[in-house]
Amino acid sequence: MAEVFASGRIVDLILGFMVLEGLALAVYWRSTGRGISPGALFGILLPGALLLLALRAALSGEPWPWIAIWLGTALLAHLHDLRRRWRR
Repeated sequence: MAEVFASGRIVDLILGFMVLEGLALAVYWRSTGRGISPGALFGILLPGALLLLALRAALSGEPWPWIAIWLGTALLAHLHDLRRRWRR
């Protein structure tokens, strides 16, 4: 089990669960009209997925610029989601 964490493969498992969660919530929204729209859901899940990719890069020993790229894109995705949701 330690190898799963040390290699970063745990992140792949978590990302897989996030994809399944997103698909299930999108199907629920399409069939009932209730819940979070797929567009809003994507905006919620994307920054978290990008942070997980930064974690995976760090755990697997990637060079620091890759970690910085994932963190920077997570920040941009988060700021875009905030701007989209901001009530004027």
